Parts: sequence; structure tokens; C-alpha cells
Amino acid sequence: MAAATSGRKELPRRRSTSQICPPPRRPMTLAEVQPGSENERLGVARDSMVQNPLIAKAELGKARRSCYTLPGYDFAYGLYIHGNDGGVPEAIGHWHSMKPKPPSPREIPRDYVAMNRGALKAGYVTAREYNLYRQLKDIRCNEDDESRFKKAPPKVPPGMTYGSLARPSTPFFDLLQHRYKEAWMEQQRAITVAQQVGKKKVTKRKVYETRTTLLRKHQPPVKLDSLWHMPHFQKVGSKNGHLQSLPSCCFAL
Repeated sequence: MAAATSGRKELPRRRSTSQICPPPRRPMTLAEVQPGSENERLGVARDSMVQNPLIAKAELGKARRSCYTLPGYDFAYGLYIHGNDGGVPEAIGHWHSMKPKPPSPREIPRDYVAMNRGALKAGYVTAREYNLYRQLKDIRCNEDDESRFKKAPPKVPPGMTYGSLARPSTPFFDLLQHRYKEAWMEQQRAITVAQQVGKKKVTKRKVYETRTTLLRKHQPPVKLDSLWHMPHFQKVGSKNGHLQSLPSCCFAL
């Protein structure tokens, strides 16, 4: 048994937190200052010279000292709360129930709309006059307006589920088969065909007639001149609209 114990290796001793991260060193005093050190003072020396972080110099090969005056090692930081509930025995043997507290009176908010309306009717327009009017006449909101949601809550469908919906699963097969690309290409083709059909079916709008178009369409009547006749035929009289080129006696035969 002794041999087994002697053959066992001793475990390394664990270091405490204070050894790993030692606390800052306390402020230096004039009694600790040695001649020839970094903080040696000539002439009149005061404790504030070695406790001022702007004047005190770091010691060679040592951790930097704290320049703040701290209490002793026996000082306990924090706030000590004296127990007034009896401790564990009283908690086990008795049952303290919380007494309901009366509801504290809730302050009704001010009705600024009504106060501004009243100030405007009274003829006040500046900010100082508005403030004086509000101090003189403090109008509060109606309690019914504040509790309208408590009395009549919003109507909700009976099958409604509160909360956010779960995220749908990712369609990996559609992604691998490029279904979204094909659907987009088909949609673009349909849009192109619809645009081409729309261009062909462009309805002609009715053209309104103006004075210019009417004058262009109107053809004024052309005055027809009488036919030209030889001068010796013009002297012969006409009867019933017919020219009598030959004497009537010729037709008596």
C-alpha cells in the first residue's frame, strides 16, 4: 500500500483566483519610498505626490499600485440586510399570505384637445396664454373614453390562432429542378403575347370634324360656261329653245 502511494504522482496544487489575478496594490506611502527609486522626492514631500496617478511612476518589475485609498482587508463591501422575516424556522412553521393592496387611484390624463379649443374660443393664441389657460382650467379626459377597450374588446373570429405562423418548409425539389425559373419564363412569355395582341387591337378613335376638314371636303360648284357658237349662227333667233338654222319654209314642203 505504501509502495502504491509512493508511486502515485502528486497533483499540482490549484491556485486561487487571488493568486491568478491578484488585487491591485495599495497606494504607496512616503515611508515605503526608498532612496534612488522612481518615486523619490526631494525637498518637501507629501503623501499626495505618491498617490496622484498623474505624478506617481510605475515601479520596475512590480504591478502598478492603485492610487485610491481603500479600506482595510477586514472591510466587507456591499450592503448588509438584516433579516426581519424570522428566517427558515418561521418560513417552515407559518404561512404568510400576501394581502391584496387597494388599487391606487389612477391619474386621468389631461384633455389637451378640449383645453386648446376652449383657449381658442376665448381668444388666446400665444403659447404663454395657452399655458395660463391650462393652469386655470384643467380639463381631464372622460373615464369612459379611457376604458372603451376594456368594456368592449375587439371582436375576434372564433377560429383565430394568436401568434406568428410557422415558417413553411423549403421546397428543395423545386429549387433543384428550376421550377421557379420556368414559371417566371412562362409568365414573361404570356406578358409578351398579351402586349402583342394589345397592339393589334388598337381601336381607332373617332376623329371630330373641324372647320378645316369640312372646307377641305367641300367642293364649290363650278360654273359651266355656254358652248361656243359661230358668230353667224348666233344671229339666227331661237324658238322654243331650239336654234333655227334654216328657214321654216324649207320644212313646209
